[in-house]
Amino acid sequence: MGARVLLVEDEAAIADFLADNLRQDDHHVHTVGGVGEAVAALERIRPDVTLIDVGLPDGSGFELCRQIRGGAAGNPEVGVIMLTARAEEQDRVRGFDRGADDYVVKPFHYPELLGRINALATRLGGGRRSDQLVVGPIEIDVRGRAVQVGGTPLQLPAKEFDLLVALAREPFRVHSKVELMERVWGYSIPTATRTLDSHASRLRRRIEECAATTERFVINHWGVGYALRGGGQ
Repeated sequence: MGARVLLVEDEAAIADFLADNLRQDDHHVHTVGGVGEAVAALERIRPDVTLIDVGLPDGSGFELCRQIRGGAAGNPEVGVIMLTARAEEQDRVRGFDRGADDYVVKPFHYPELLGRINALATRLGGGRRSDQLVVGPIEIDVRGRAVQVGGTPLQLPAKEFDLLVALAREPFRVHSKVELMERVWGYSIPTATRTLDSHASRLRRRIEECAATTERFVINHWGVGYALRGGGQ
């Protein structure tokens, strides 16, 4: 499963290029064009890595990075890569002083940027996100993409596995449909929630069949979203 990437970039051509390519490389991308939108998205989608342009229409990417690290915007431990045309040493130092993990200068080579994103996501994934998730009888090996229910292996298609992981990261909480579309599919289109509903329905059925029980694990909160619980819990 790829990383959740928040791209904060107001140049449409760059944003479209990066979003298209990162999605082809299995990352889940959400794009915003300014500081205000980024703060809201950080709280909502909880990305693994954030790519931040320095020059934004409603503020500075440096200031956004400071807000993130200060805990005022989303998860202060999210990976941050500054993406900017400013190549001067003082700007690099300013970015790292604000808490950036990496600094990439435009124009950039996409394969190099992809390598930096992958390296940062892997490093943070090892230290900040658990690779083993347990919710009731459901055991998930995130890195190995393996699932067991009550000790019985359960084979899941890619998107159903990604959906299960997204729910299991914060079990018992109701995840909105918009949030899940962004996390699992990398975009939010209200009319496309039927895709989510069909995947959730199949996932629920597979888990129940594997557990050989009528207990519910994937709970549909009608008109809101989905939650994962440990059977009778």
